[in-house]
Amino acid sequence: MKLKLLICILSVVCLQSCRQKSEVKTFFISHNAQQSHPVHQGIEKLQEVLEEKSNGKLVVKIFPDAQLGSEREVLELLQIGSVAIAKVSAATLSNFVPEYNVLAVPYVFRDKAHKFSVLEGPVGKEILEKGSDFWLRGLCYYDAGSRSFYTKTKAIRTPDDLKGLKIRVMNDQMSINMVNALGGSATPMAYGELYTAIQQGVVDGAENNAPSFVSSNHYEVSKYYTLDEHSSIPDVLVISTKWWDTLTAEEQQWLQEAADASAEAQKEYWRLSVLESMKIAKESGVEIIIPDKSLFADKTESVMETFEADYPELSPLVNRIKAVE
Repeated sequence: MKLKLLICILSVVCLQSCRQKSEVKTFFISHNAQQSHPVHQGIEKLQEVLEEKSNGKLVVKIFPDAQLGSEREVLELLQIGSVAIAKVSAATLSNFVPEYNVLAVPYVFRDKAHKFSVLEGPVGKEILEKGSDFWLRGLCYYDAGSRSFYTKTKAIRTPDDLKGLKIRVMNDQMSINMVNALGGSATPMAYGELYTAIQQGVVDGAENNAPSFVSSNHYEVSKYYTLDEHSSIPDVLVISTKWWDTLTAEEQQWLQEAADASAEAQKEYWRLSVLESMKIAKESGVEIIIPDKSLFADKTESVMETFEADYPELSPLVNRIKAVE
């Protein structure tokens, strides 16, 4: 990481020097997805629209596959201005900007329509702007779907089916509390170790969205996928305020319009990716289970109560989300 950081900083210094000799401004954009992923396709749309709107004055260079570091590492680079823009999960961003925590609460969104009404409305925009206090201004949200359970040998049709099962989760307290509230045994584990862990029975299953379920090849070792959709944590496109503040009002408008266009396009790329992923999973023999989600939502109410007790200052924000039509 030290070598990556050094290369990154030296490159930025070089670019800043070059900008003094020309009108072109080059933005490094980092993300941790593959180039075939809807995130990369969305950022390519931003690249296309921004260069068109600015007549080539604002140029984007994309670094996929976590080339510049993990999401947390890249956010730290944004804070010092060494990288301009990054796509990160709202879950990662919540470690820097507390308001993003509300987006990870299980079943805080009633459905997909409600989610985008929140994210694209006043509440969502307010959360994006909160990041400016931490040098991390949000530009827009990207669809990251909904996370659901998948298991190796036992189908999950109701929360009771989770009892006694070891379920891999991200290493954050919200995910741990959710699985434990549902009766499972939350097991934090590095994502790269998960395929082998499921295969060897170290864990009984995990939870993620459909494209990740398939791209990770976890569908090869998990033959039950339960669409309980317990969380719908979005991705966020974030710009360093150290870069944002150097832009003219017109350049800021170009960039925001390009980000909005990319978000709209990325939703469609994501939808198509989900359809393709579900097709692959079904054809490989995975049983797709559509449960009564209300049973799972009821069991996770304690997670919401714990969250509001831990973050009383964010309770009004939760209530505003619930009130969005």
